[in-house]
Amino acid sequence: MPAAIKVLSAGAVQSMVEALGREFERASGTTLNLIFNTAGSLRERIAGGESADLVILSESIIASLDKSGMFVPGSIINLGRTVTGVAVREGSPAPDISTPEAFKQALLKAKTVAYTDPKAGGSGGIMFAAMLQRLGIAEAVNKKAVLGKRGAEVAASIAEGRAEIGTTFISEVLPVKGVKVIGPLPGELHTANTYTAAIPAGSASRAAATALLRALTDPATRARWLAAGLEPAF
Repeated sequence: MPAAIKVLSAGAVQSMVEALGREFERASGTTLNLIFNTAGSLRERIAGGESADLVILSESIIASLDKSGMFVPGSIINLGRTVTGVAVREGSPAPDISTPEAFKQALLKAKTVAYTDPKAGGSGGIMFAAMLQRLGIAEAVNKKAVLGKRGAEVAASIAEGRAEIGTTFISEVLPVKGVKVIGPLPGELHTANTYTAAIPAGSASRAAATALLRALTDPATRARWLAAGLEPAF
C-alpha cells in the first residue's frame, strides 16, 4: 500500500499521531506528511481549499466543516479527549488551585501567565480567554500574559522560566521536559475538548488514509493514549 498521505492535525494530539504515524510508516511503507497547527488555523486552510488525506481537528470544527459534505461518509471518528491543565516549572512550588477562587488568586499573584493566543486559533486559548472574562480578571492577566501560538509553546515558556504559571491541554504539556502539570482546572472551570479524525472526500489516497485511521484507533494503543494525557474515544 505504499503511498503518500498528507495529514493536517491539531497540536493537542500531536504526540500520539507522530508516534503511531512513525510505526505506521515502517509497517506499511506509506510516507506521511504530518502538519500540525492550531485547530482554528487549519480550519481556515481547509475551508480555503487546501487538500489533505486525513484531518484531525476538534469535534465541533469537524462537524461544522462536514455540513457541506466535506468528508467521506462513515470516516468521521473521535480519537480522544483531553482536559485543560495548569502547569508550572519543574521544581517550582505548586500554587493552590484546588478551587476556582484559589486558581483565580494564583493567576493574580503570578508575575507571568502563559496560554495560547486566542487569535492564533487554538481551542485552549479561546476557552481560557473566555474564562478570564467570566472571572473578571482578563485585563489584569492579559497585562502579564506570555502568549504562545500553540500549547507546546506555552509549555516551553514555562519550562524555560519565561512564564511562572500557565494553562493548556495536558496532552500538550506532557511531552515537554522541565514543566509539570499540577492539576486540571478546578470545579466549574474544568474544560475538555474532543479531537476527531475524518477523511476528506477529495483525498487521493483514501485507502491509505483509512488504514492510518485504523492504526490510530487500534484498541491495543489505548494505554498509550491515556499515558499521553488523552482519554481514547475508541
